[in-house]
Amino acid sequence: MAKRKVTTIPATINKFTAKPMDSKKKRKVAGYARVSTDHEDQQTSYEAQVDYYTTYIQGRDDWEFAGLYSDEGISATNTKHRDGFNQMISDAMAGKIDLIITKSVSRFARNTVDSLSTIRKLKEHNIECYFEKENIWTFDSKGELLLTIMSSLAQEESRSISENVTWGQRKRMADGKVSFAYSRFMGLDKDKETGKIVVNPEQAKVVKLIFRLFLEGLTPHAIAVELTNRSIKTPGGKDVWNQQTVRRMLSNEKYKGDALLQKEFTVDFLQKRMKKNEGEVPQYYVEGNHEAIISPAVFDMVQAELARRTKGGSRYSGVSIFSNKIRCGDCGGWYGSKVWHSTDQYRKVVYRCNHKYKDEKCQTPHVTEDEVKALFIKAYNELISEKKEIIANAELVRKTLCTTDGLLEEKQKLEDEILVLVEMTQNVVAENARVAQDQEEYQKRYDGLVQRYETTKKEYDELVDKIEQKEAHGERMRQFIKTLKDQDGIITEFDDILWGSMVELVTISREKRSVTFKDGTEITVE
Repeated sequence: MAKRKVTTIPATINKFTAKPMDSKKKRKVAGYARVSTDHEDQQTSYEAQVDYYTTYIQGRDDWEFAGLYSDEGISATNTKHRDGFNQMISDAMAGKIDLIITKSVSRFARNTVDSLSTIRKLKEHNIECYFEKENIWTFDSKGELLLTIMSSLAQEESRSISENVTWGQRKRMADGKVSFAYSRFMGLDKDKETGKIVVNPEQAKVVKLIFRLFLEGLTPHAIAVELTNRSIKTPGGKDVWNQQTVRRMLSNEKYKGDALLQKEFTVDFLQKRMKKNEGEVPQYYVEGNHEAIISPAVFDMVQAELARRTKGGSRYSGVSIFSNKIRCGDCGGWYGSKVWHSTDQYRKVVYRCNHKYKDEKCQTPHVTEDEVKALFIKAYNELISEKKEIIANAELVRKTLCTTDGLLEEKQKLEDEILVLVEMTQNVVAENARVAQDQEEYQKRYDGLVQRYETTKKEYDELVDKIEQKEAHGERMRQFIKTLKDQDGIITEFDDILWGSMVELVTISREKRSVTFKDGTEITVE
């Protein structure tokens, strides 16, 4: 900005208010500068504003420079997070400022309510504001009317900019262009040369560990404790993990190479308030967008396990690898852990039926951790003795019961039908807008198409769920077969990884004890 020539005005009369002034008392004047982005050209604008107002104020004999307040790279749709602005208002209220000068109304605030309420508060304390671009002085009788108009225009400009930005973002999403906060996302980085999403090998190990621990039976809370104990940093670089972070990671489709776009959207452009998208605006799902860290089958298996643990409203404890793995064969309830002699040398952990002391008391005996481990070792060694036969049966089950070829063909047909119904509905609406027609007949056609769409969509969703369940079951069988093939002989000690990958559940009753493996094989242990 070119340096402006300043002419000194005799101090006896204030040319702006036309009111007598004390010729000995100078007005304490502060400048306020702000730019709304961190772009280089905006930084130049910011520096120019600072230089201009400093020179402008100090060049007046009847003004005393009270400082230059500024905010850089801050949006002005509200004043909540503008530290420089808020400090200036605070100093003005404390009597340190008589006049505030700024470039324009939009630099001051793009929110009409914030702008007017702040200016009125300043006027009550005999503090004036001057907006150079609009030539508005707030002590002028016409000032507030002009200010209301200009603030409204600035707010409308902000709304328009927000809508344009939102449109651009949604267009990118509709085109399948994916972007997210890499700095707070574990396992994926942005390639500096190509701009594509790439896997971070070291962080990917942590992601795989989280998914493995979950499938071994631990809860998000227990996984968070384990990661903290191992001194592994969180995605945000913190030392302590929490279960919400773990749960979000377990549910994030980006780990299987896909991307769901517009999970949240802005509902208030002034407050920048975000809301979880619950169908208010379209979402876009991009399959195979980037390299996967977790295979799609394993990811789907985790989603099925998350749903299973919350099914029926029961609380999944997952405090150990035995949690929700031991079932009562007499009443059908689950065993929970209890600590006996917790404060003395005889302390031990036992598992007993959770219905033992309820209305209909269960008489099934308790078991200790050592007993469960011994039970698993015996059952596993019996299973491994028939390794070839078990593997052959498991592969047959996987091929016959877990195949999804026919379902995928049916899914494609339903997708095609849905696209046709959507196009037909759009055509009906467009035709009604162009050509006058019987509205009752139009409504029947429209309602009929919508009903067909909803029925087909429901059928499609059920089919997708069925496919995911089959694929998850197939993946469990594949992992079971692979683990069994890798084992050479019997075991003499308990292996928690083997337990997590092989065992579906242990059944305890008054008559017998058995182990059910993930292929469905049940072995009774005497």
